[in-house]
Amino acid sequence: MLRKRLSLQEYIDGIKCGKRFILSRAITLMESSLDSDQKLAADVLEALLPYSGNSIRVGITGVPGVGKSTFINAIGPYLIEQGHRLAVLSIDPSSEISRGSILGDKTRMSELSLNPSAFIRPSSTGNNLGGVAQKTRESMLLCEAAGYDVIFIETVGVGQSETLVHQMVDCFLLLMLAGAGDELQGIKRGIMEMTDILVIHKADGENTPLAMKAKKEYENALHLFPKPESEVLPRVLSCSSIEKKGLDKIWKAIIHYQQKTQQNGFFQQQREKQRLQWLHDALGQQLKQLFFQHPKIQHELAQLEQEVLLGHASPTKVARALIQAFTTPPS
Repeated sequence: MLRKRLSLQEYIDGIKCGKRFILSRAITLMESSLDSDQKLAADVLEALLPYSGNSIRVGITGVPGVGKSTFINAIGPYLIEQGHRLAVLSIDPSSEISRGSILGDKTRMSELSLNPSAFIRPSSTGNNLGGVAQKTRESMLLCEAAGYDVIFIETVGVGQSETLVHQMVDCFLLLMLAGAGDELQGIKRGIMEMTDILVIHKADGENTPLAMKAKKEYENALHLFPKPESEVLPRVLSCSSIEKKGLDKIWKAIIHYQQKTQQNGFFQQQREKQRLQWLHDALGQQLKQLFFQHPKIQHELAQLEQEVLLGHASPTKVARALIQAFTTPPS
């Protein structure tokens, strides 16, 4: 049996009242590729835009296996005890073969997912590079309109994800492991320069001395980097999600960073830049969609692809021909 299609007003009222099932349906609407859904989704977002923006947005990244979901499952209940409402937008990688996604973060965050003050939304990356779902920004604003004042964006933890996440959050948190080796950690100057808070995770049991040693090493390393654009020096902390140790210090560091950047104006400046980046990304996505839906492109693409496939034409030349066909008005 098909579910009743919700009206614009039903979406608006339901989200403003904090109804999680309406919020979930609204995010599904945002992710839909149907023209009718995209029009309604744009109207929903536009209506709720004035009610968004009142949260601290935190990007959480790190290599697979560092324990991002475990960390969120541990710190989430702590935040809720402090009176916050937490939304977690967790991104699962899509298979290049089946286009499927495991979407297992609700299972990994079993404790948090049962809490009525938490909202966990796993989304697939789809064809979007960088470990970020295509509609993450829209989902984030809807969560804010629903009253969630802390937004976590958990990435896949792949190489391209850091820059994309950095373009949509207020604070960037990097989880690390002690003693895993630089080649496993994938440490790069770029990600270190983007990091606002670096956390040595799994600092418990026999791993505690290694974690303390790693903490000192990263503190020394960060002193070699130029002063960040935010003018707030990055912090290095350690924690154990199993022992629930160090979580309060991490949250205090996030709030400290938010307060400092609000005071020096960087917070608002960064959000303005992110809104412009969102506009440019949306233009790119919509232009790509228009391009492949164009009758001339649909008519000529298959044949030109075959010429490239057989080596009879260069991709650059074919791309130029297709762009010309797209931009040439009908005679």
